[in-house]
Amino acid sequence: MASLNVALPDIARETHASQTQLSWIIDAYSLVFAALLLLAATLGDRFGRRRALLGGLALFAAGSVAAAFSSEPGVLIALRALLGVAAAFVMPATLSTITSTFPREQRTRAVSIWAAVAGASAILGLVTSGAVLEAWSWRSVFWVNVVLAVTAFIGTYVFVPESAEAKKQRVDTVGATLTVVGLGILVYSVIQAPEHGWGSTRTLTGITVGFLVLAGFVVWELRHPYPLLDPRLFRNKPFAAGTLSITLQFFAFFGFIFVVMQYLQLVRGDSALIAALSVLPMPAAMIPSARLSPKLAARVGARRPWIAGLIAVAVGLSVLAELDKTSSYWLIVTGLIPLGAGMGLAMTPATAAITDALPSRLQNVGSAVNDLSRELGGALGIAVLGSALNAGYRNTLDTEGLPAHVAEAARSSLAAANIVGAKTGDTGLVNQARDAFASGLHLALVTGAGAAVLGAASVAILLRRSPDTSDSADALDGIATEG
Repeated sequence: MASLNVALPDIARETHASQTQLSWIIDAYSLVFAALLLLAATLGDRFGRRRALLGGLALFAAGSVAAAFSSEPGVLIALRALLGVAAAFVMPATLSTITSTFPREQRTRAVSIWAAVAGASAILGLVTSGAVLEAWSWRSVFWVNVVLAVTAFIGTYVFVPESAEAKKQRVDTVGATLTVVGLGILVYSVIQAPEHGWGSTRTLTGITVGFLVLAGFVVWELRHPYPLLDPRLFRNKPFAAGTLSITLQFFAFFGFIFVVMQYLQLVRGDSALIAALSVLPMPAAMIPSARLSPKLAARVGARRPWIAGLIAVAVGLSVLAELDKTSSYWLIVTGLIPLGAGMGLAMTPATAAITDALPSRLQNVGSAVNDLSRELGGALGIAVLGSALNAGYRNTLDTEGLPAHVAEAARSSLAAANIVGAKTGDTGLVNQARDAFASGLHLALVTGAGAAVLGAASVAILLRRSPDTSDSADALDGIATEG
């Protein structure tokens, strides 16, 4: 998901995708991934995690090959959704394979390596994509996917043992269907809102229906003997705080990556590689702060560094919201450092709160909820911040006096406006479009900062008088036993 953000400007130029279609090219993957994660994890636990890995990797490689040959935005969106299906089977199976095959004394070290690789991959994906885009087209990003998937398939086939849960539980297909339908309607309505209007009947109806379906999912899960996700787990305040925090952190983080990669390439005119390298101050601040966070938590408790991290994320995004077409790189660095440091400070206690709040027999549930929170937050962040960017851009861009087809093309995306301006020699349109994009960027990043502030307030309230973790874990174990 992170790597393709670097290629978005090239995709927009070659396929003539609109800003809304660009949002869907990214979000089709993350939305399907998030919606199917719990079901895929259940199927892997029941029928074999190695089988889930091999099947998911094979599908991922095949889908990436097809995407490399696509030229229509609609086809690319559909193939990205297919890759999301594949990823939903791969990601939970990797962690559950580790926790089920390593002995207890080696498990923590194995999981920490898994977490480090998973976290570093987002930034590595940006840099790798930027490097290959220097020599080839956006299709090269999908060929990198093919190479990685084939390599992982061979490694899994040779080295990974089969594992599955001894107790076969019924698969909650109704719950899975409600999740997919509810999230699909909700995110679709948010992404399409700038085109139809946020106050339009179509947008409001879609958002309402999406929430109603998800409410139906909650009711169904409360009654099902083997739910995909038992809503009663959220009675535990640290668990609820960790889940909400991870969702809002990645809402802001992936939404930021989505909009800033377009800003760096389309407004500043950076190459794909320079754009990817430009965000490296963020992980440079994130890594040491993530290592510092457990030490601070041991000293002053998890609540303080956790809240401080979320506030730092909000500060970083607020600084970056002031970017325009003439901003210096130092302003970008000034925002990236608190953003990265804040993510590192907040991510560790949030993840620990999810896993530590649950008894050992519910650790698989904790891992799935952690993944779901991250992917759902990322999908909604790209949808909402992408919609805010699109709305700000379209509302600010003045196309009066332009032919209808030229005006519509310019309003669809900044990449299209740059192409139109280059063909017609209208530098005024290009400059105005870049100003309009900066206006949309401001709205999007302020929205992301607001999400981080909401996360900080939620953690402060939920952990005001946090119950003892072991007592909470026992209580949740009782809830699971009753289910």
